[in-house]
Amino acid sequence: MYTIQGKGVSKGVADGPIYFYRRGGGEVVKTAVSDVEAEKKRFEDARQTAMQQLAELYDKAVAEVGEEGAALFEAHQMMLDDLDYIDGINDMIEGESINAEYAVSQIAEQFAEMFASMDDAYMQARAADVKDISTRVIGILSGVVAGGIDSDVPVILASDDLAPSETVQLDKSKILGFVTSGGSGNSHTAILARTMGIPAIIGIGDALTEGLEGKSAIIDGSTGEVAIDPDQITSQRLLKKQAEERALKALLDQLKGKENVTLDGRKVMVYCNIGSPDDVDPVLANDGGGIGLFRSEFLYLQNDDYPTEEQQFQAYKTVAERMGGKRVIIRTLDIGADKQADYFQLDKEENPAMGLRAIRICLTRPEVFKTQLRALYRASAYGKIAIMFPMITSVWEVQEIKRICDGVKAELRAEEIPFNENVELGIMIETPSAVMMSDRLAKEVDFFSVGTNDLTQYTLAVDRQGNNLDKFFDSHHPAVLRMLKMAAENAHKAGIWIGICGELGADVSLTETFLAIGIDELSVSPASVLPLRSAIRSIDTTKNSQKILDDLLSD
Repeated sequence: MYTIQGKGVSKGVADGPIYFYRRGGGEVVKTAVSDVEAEKKRFEDARQTAMQQLAELYDKAVAEVGEEGAALFEAHQMMLDDLDYIDGINDMIEGESINAEYAVSQIAEQFAEMFASMDDAYMQARAADVKDISTRVIGILSGVVAGGIDSDVPVILASDDLAPSETVQLDKSKILGFVTSGGSGNSHTAILARTMGIPAIIGIGDALTEGLEGKSAIIDGSTGEVAIDPDQITSQRLLKKQAEERALKALLDQLKGKENVTLDGRKVMVYCNIGSPDDVDPVLANDGGGIGLFRSEFLYLQNDDYPTEEQQFQAYKTVAERMGGKRVIIRTLDIGADKQADYFQLDKEENPAMGLRAIRICLTRPEVFKTQLRALYRASAYGKIAIMFPMITSVWEVQEIKRICDGVKAELRAEEIPFNENVELGIMIETPSAVMMSDRLAKEVDFFSVGTNDLTQYTLAVDRQGNNLDKFFDSHHPAVLRMLKMAAENAHKAGIWIGICGELGADVSLTETFLAIGIDELSVSPASVLPLRSAIRSIDTTKNSQKILDDLLSD
């Protein structure tokens, strides 16, 4: 037994085997084989496995987004069944005595070039499809599995770190917790762990080696401790802590159905952050009052091409209906910076956090923006949907957004497609310029929601993804809190409400400060709802608010 140390970023204790994330991609190496028939069978087995995976993805997509949104997976199955494609790979394996992975990659390139050279736009688009199905087959041949986890039991998932496009495709039912060698407290691995309500530890460094694969471990997401092959004393200590946490959760469960109201009667909206329709289950299980942030970009990250209007509509409609009339705030596309989708073909930027991202992409690619807005407005007929726009810096951006929204609404009226004429429009306050202009911005929208991760990043000039900058990334910094206060004052002067949808909203050490500042809504991970409710119900805002404000201004 020995212990390695990292930084805990999502509390909780988990015990289970360590499993390293299998990442696909990379160069396919050509190797000679002596048994071509065995190699052809290996290809056929992989092809059949891919067919089964695509069939399962099709069924899942039909349930979530409807048949039109699932059509891509059906088309991929048909391509995998194409005799020219199959024969081409088998002929190359047999004729050159080479490994199946290399044959698949070469035939994929040939087919992709053939499709790309055709005059028909539909056929040109198939070039990406044949590459995608071939990547899937190569991944299976190479031991890379769909969902990233090939295990019969749930595991503690280990990796260097995980990109947003990787986290969205994980088989979350098999994850007990996360451990990563790199990352930061604001990485998407950490955010996913907090959404799932499972422990996570980052920054373990070189001590996290693949030699730990399969070893029994217990991790403590509060302290950052990772016990490898724990002895009896360590197991008893950590499992006792796990039992205490479960008992506390059972106690907090008694708050379900209670109001988020302070001792002096002030009500606070407590909503949840989600990334997909699947995340509605923990929202309902934890008694969330609504959705304060639906990160719609994950619909884009899990696709190989732009998601269609119908696909998006079905996803938004599903969430709206399942929330039963509670407010569902959907953030428009926030691609860029650390969230990349290859088919956007964004230029490589030296400082992507300052570059073409979020609303800047939407305003420079209006056809992509309008497709999403049409889906959002259509879904508004099925629940209380509100739309939120990220990375706002100027009033003209909001006015342009509203002009585009008016055009989309006019189109839907002309097509006699039902939608809610009074959808709330809000903006994210996550840049210093948005704070400084919040008096004018508040007159243009129905609500503000503060993204504290980015606001802290831009205010303190600290990269939120920086592995070695955690001690400088201080979301409690007086400058950040003063900006929150300024935005709240200007929101209320204009008669609109203001919330926080960043990770900071779940920090109960700041809950009383947020209420003193004037925050009306807190949107947090589902697992944080009941602890936050408990904190709110213990606060009397008439007692300390003025002192908190005085201290904030005097720091």
